[in-house]
Amino acid sequence: MESTPSLLPTAHHFVSGLGSGVASAVLLQPLDLLKTRVQQPGRPSLLACLRDVQKSTNPIRALWRGTVPSALRTGFGSALYFTSLSKIRQCFHQVDVHESRTLRRSSSSVLPTLTNSANLISGAAARTFSGLVLMPLTVIKVRFESNIYSYSSTWAAALDIRRVYGFQGFFAGFGATCLRDAPYAGLYVLLYDVLKTRLAIVASSHRSHESEQGSMQGWLASSVNFNAAIIAGAACSVISNPFDAIKTRIQLQPRRYRNAWKASYMMVIEDGFLSLWNGLALRMCRKALSSALAWTLYEEFIRKSVGA
Repeated sequence: MESTPSLLPTAHHFVSGLGSGVASAVLLQPLDLLKTRVQQPGRPSLLACLRDVQKSTNPIRALWRGTVPSALRTGFGSALYFTSLSKIRQCFHQVDVHESRTLRRSSSSVLPTLTNSANLISGAAARTFSGLVLMPLTVIKVRFESNIYSYSSTWAAALDIRRVYGFQGFFAGFGATCLRDAPYAGLYVLLYDVLKTRLAIVASSHRSHESEQGSMQGWLASSVNFNAAIIAGAACSVISNPFDAIKTRIQLQPRRYRNAWKASYMMVIEDGFLSLWNGLALRMCRKALSSALAWTLYEEFIRKSVGA
């Protein structure tokens, strides 16, 4: 007898999220590192950052600097995010199960289909929770990736943050992170769900061997999910980039940039309004690809678990 996503043990969602998160973090670490350096104070250009990497003794290793904290943060962040998201979505699905079923059309997904408002709320809530839990790893990752500091290891970075800023230093930039992640995640889940439904309808119109329930299998479902995820990730990155740039400044120099308001004001006054969009191209590429990889792999793991 086949399982359904709502009946899967929590461990399935946790492991699926962990695997998809680690895979995307390791593959896309160079983009994350370059984005961090472009957003740091001094407004270094992408070309200058690439030249610094090229000058290092091992350019390949330099591009993947910070992979361990990044993989830990993204891996466990994705695990917590997808686990909490599945629980919240299950609650919405159970509360309004009739409306959720009426929204179910030809789909590439085995996950429950919810209303737009439910997707918006569930995505924002799940991302805020996982962001809070993983905030210390985020701060360590950002400082380790930056060339402002010369930490020999992630442990050395953690000890230095604790010594200089105390325990609260591990939560520097959390306000800006919430302002970035909650709207991003909420809009992302909403757009992703709408896009994959629309793309599935278009894709299924050219297929004659779908099942009666309108579900699709294999490479077609993965292709639909991947394209929906990459479009949603790119669109949401543009909206949330200012908060990402502000968050990076606060985490690199928390005493100079004490909060989101002061950091944004100083960035505009000192570096111009466009500094809020530093690293946009890199972030769009990284977030679009990482979201596409993470969501596509996650949905495939869940699909295999339920035997769809």
